[in-house]
Amino acid sequence: MSSVFDLVLQVKPEHIDVLGHVNNVVYVQWMQDVASAHIETLGVGLDQYLEMKHAMVAVEHHVQYRKAAMLDDKIILRTWLYDINALYSFRQYAFFNAKDQTLLFTGNTKWACIEIATGRPKRMSPTFIQAYQPINTDIDPYDLDSIVTV
Repeated sequence: MSSVFDLVLQVKPEHIDVLGHVNNVVYVQWMQDVASAHIETLGVGLDQYLEMKHAMVAVEHHVQYRKAAMLDDKIILRTWLYDINALYSFRQYAFFNAKDQTLLFTGNTKWACIEIATGRPKRMSPTFIQAYQPINTDIDPYDLDSIVTV
């Protein structure tokens, strides 16, 4: 079983768009960043992908922008796995302003297992299936106060 994973960052000038808040494409990059950091802690990161000759790739994103993040805000990027089958794993995200715990963004991604050499779909290896198990259903990943993260 995997766990909720947090990555904390500070909004920098390069994250800001002409409207003075974090640009929407930055949130998608942060989804990738926190997912990559999480899989590294699960022991199935890029090095393992290359070694096993297969990888997980994003095939579908759904996002909801709830409140703007501004320059110098400290942001908690939170992610967790919530479902898995032979070909896909499903990951959710919730990004919070650390100062007041305001929910800024939610999203989810459907990840597919592929063979790196061909780009074709591949059934997940036991290594992936074991590492990418969903969090316990008793956990409320939106409750910042009750979760100990990795």
